[in-house]
Amino acid sequence: MPFTPIIPAGSGKPLAPYSPGALADGIVYVAGTLAFDKDNNVVHVGDAEAQTRHVLETIKSVIEAAGGTMADVTFNAIFITDWANYGAVNKAYADYFPGDKPARYCIQCGLVKPDALVEIATTAHVGKK
Repeated sequence: MPFTPIIPAGSGKPLAPYSPGALADGIVYVAGTLAFDKDNNVVHVGDAEAQTRHVLETIKSVIEAAGGTMADVTFNAIFITDWANYGAVNKAYADYFPGDKPARYCIQCGLVKPDALVEIATTAHVGKK
């Protein structure tokens, strides 16, 4: 099935060969997203809540570029480097999903940059375009 790459205005260059998002048959798949600036430097070092907010803002920009909203999110895969940050991640996360919550999972693992504390990959159903 063909897909449309979704690259919001002002996006930095990805670290690897991928698009920030892909739209296929009304579904947006958002790549694993970290708290990076446009030069792929980690922002909000040491602050899991601020990194989560940055990640979710980036995800929001991808979904909006595909014609959707955060209310269209149906699934999130969350990766954290330390369970000690779980509460801070959930605090920020709850602000972005105040109503019905999307399905999700959360695992502890290493991330591509040592200062990154959280990564989120998202699926949203925005309708056929």
